[in-house]
Amino acid sequence: MIKSEHEQALLDRVSTWPEEHQEELMDIIREMEARQTGIYRLSEDERASVKEGLEQARRGEFVPDEVVAEFFSRHRK
Repeated sequence: MIKSEHEQALLDRVSTWPEEHQEELMDIIREMEARQTGIYRLSEDERASVKEGLEQARRGEFVPDEVVAEFFSRHRK
C-alpha cells in the first residue's frame, strides 16, 4: 500500500539505482515474501552456488572434518 506520491516516486526510481543496490533490494523482497508465503525463492546467484555445491559433492570434494570442527568451535554461541 503506497501512502504518498513521494513513496511512489521512490519506487519508480528503483530502476535507476546501481545494479548492486537493486540486487540488495531484491534479496530483501525475497526474504519478506518468504515470511508471507513460507516459500523462499533462490536468486540466480544462490541457485548457481547450490548447483556448484552439489557438483562438488558428486565429485567427492568435501571440507575436511577438522576444518568444519574448527569453524563451529569458533562460531558457536
